[in-house]
Amino acid sequence: MRHHPQARAIAKAADRRQHVLKHWLLGAVIGVGAVIAAGQLQAESHGTIIQSHGFNEYGELKYPSDFQHLDYINPDAPVGGEISISTTGTFDSMNPYATLSGTPGALSSSIWETILTATSDEVGSSYCLLCTSLEYPEDKSWVIFHMRDDVVFSDGTPMTAEDVIYTIELFVEQGTPSLAASLKVLIEDMEIVGDNAVKVTFSDDYPLRGRIGQIGGFPVLSKAWFERTGARLDESSLEVSPGTAEYVTSDVDVGRSIIYERNPDYWGRDLPINVGRGNFDRIRIEYFADTSAAFEAFKAGEFTFRRETSSINWATSYDFPALDKDWVVKEELDDGTLPFATGFAFNMNREKFADRRVRLAIGLMYNFTWTNENLQFGLFQQRESFWENERLKAVGLPEGAELEVLESLRGTISDEIFTEEALLPHSSGERPLDRGNLRRALGLMAEAGWLPDDDGILRNDAGESFDLEFLETRQSFDRVITPYIENLRRLGVNVTYNRVDPSQYQARRQAKNYDMIVGAYGSGLQEGTGFSQRFGCEDKDDVFNPAAYCSEAIDTLGELIPKAETYDEMATLVRAADRIMRHEYFIVPIWYLGKNWLAYYDMYEYPENLPEFGLGHLDYWWFNQEKADVLRAAGAFN
Repeated sequence: MRHHPQARAIAKAADRRQHVLKHWLLGAVIGVGAVIAAGQLQAESHGTIIQSHGFNEYGELKYPSDFQHLDYINPDAPVGGEISISTTGTFDSMNPYATLSGTPGALSSSIWETILTATSDEVGSSYCLLCTSLEYPEDKSWVIFHMRDDVVFSDGTPMTAEDVIYTIELFVEQGTPSLAASLKVLIEDMEIVGDNAVKVTFSDDYPLRGRIGQIGGFPVLSKAWFERTGARLDESSLEVSPGTAEYVTSDVDVGRSIIYERNPDYWGRDLPINVGRGNFDRIRIEYFADTSAAFEAFKAGEFTFRRETSSINWATSYDFPALDKDWVVKEELDDGTLPFATGFAFNMNREKFADRRVRLAIGLMYNFTWTNENLQFGLFQQRESFWENERLKAVGLPEGAELEVLESLRGTISDEIFTEEALLPHSSGERPLDRGNLRRALGLMAEAGWLPDDDGILRNDAGESFDLEFLETRQSFDRVITPYIENLRRLGVNVTYNRVDPSQYQARRQAKNYDMIVGAYGSGLQEGTGFSQRFGCEDKDDVFNPAAYCSEAIDTLGELIPKAETYDEMATLVRAADRIMRHEYFIVPIWYLGKNWLAYYDMYEYPENLPEFGLGHLDYWWFNQEKADVLRAAGAFN
């Protein structure tokens, strides 16, 4: 294995696993017919050249080349007005790509457009935005993006193919280390072909899956601006390069507010992919020290659209005058997006968490049942999977193709994975402390070498106490974390709860300087190269891996997922990964909602047929001026 060349025996075992899995990927297990291996493709001809207006790794595009607008928008939506939202914390930069220096402002990446853009009613489809079409061979050894010749940056300069190549080279030189390293492996060559087209030739060593999507997902920055100003992509700054998107940064009050304003000269307003979208003249973001201050400001009309995340607020606090006067709409809409895999994340760089029994014991002290019923009004569901949906979630005992995958990983994963059903969160009783779980936790800690002293503090053979710091910045989490900490103390853990300011939290999180935090892993319904960026050993200290998790077996699957030839093959590999990671228990699963809790002043409207994977309040909702005038006349706003 690439990340574990510790001994010749391990290397040989890894080679055997790769051999078995390679044959599985060729279709020996799933029975989808013979599939041509990547190496064979490279050795033979490139195959048929595919020309299209969009791209999907596994399936067909929903929308034909002559589509007029997306199905879920209102093509006649009026344009105008302002929508204002809130966030907590602070910011000191408007450069979203300088992730290791400074805290970027909300939506700061929205002023740049990408070559391809996704829709909200499909899995994995992307359509040309900055390009008119793309072409690529069956083996995906290269791709040509035919760039539009009418795209203009917000400073009035035209976008060209040179800007595309410059941007990618800039990310290779100054992007985050994990992204830069990935691009260096991905790209063999880039060149301008024809009038205004970019050809990217891919390395033979890079997986077929994810090649085109990764390049197509790049923003395009202005080469002229960077060369003129000498700015760097990896340095925080309030001055950023011009973008091509519909909105431009209009006003920035550092740490307090940001206003994005419609560019009246936006080049792409009438594109079919944009019809009925980007309907507000302004998007305003107000910053607040905490969620309580934000909620009070919303009630007073200081901002006008709120996505509620607090169950206690949703259940008990929506009884203010603006709601009673029907100025504010309180609404619950379905959310079909894949929920983040959220939980209490262990920092696996800490030796104290190396023993799985310790992690299980600490997890047993979290009481979801009591927390949900008494603190969250029974509104949430307990998360089980890293992919909490029927498409990719591991269930029951492994069987069929998934079992074959797991069998090839024997020796690097626990034997329990083959004999026990996919690990589910523990159940708890209706009292804050579940005594049965406490006894189990004490037993697990004893097996791991931690025994309570006369004062009930867990100590090892050297007499050292089991110390644990819980780091957090959001006041709203206090009422959920505090009972959990009390239970941990009953177990004998010497735990402290350290709530710090947002800037200190950001710095410590980036440096992996914590024991436990509330962390989350973003997953997709179509996995590719991004899987390894979140879960791979090479990038284990990246901010996208809050637990610093690393596994030889997961590295193997991470190399194979992008090589899957069909969605079913990809899904089988992901289910195997889900089963392994749930068993290894590096994050204590907490809750998810599956709904959008919304409150907004009654001057916003949305299409009747909202898509499965998007709320779109900043995208395809719109402003009703007549309703706004009524509210203003009634005194709804300060």
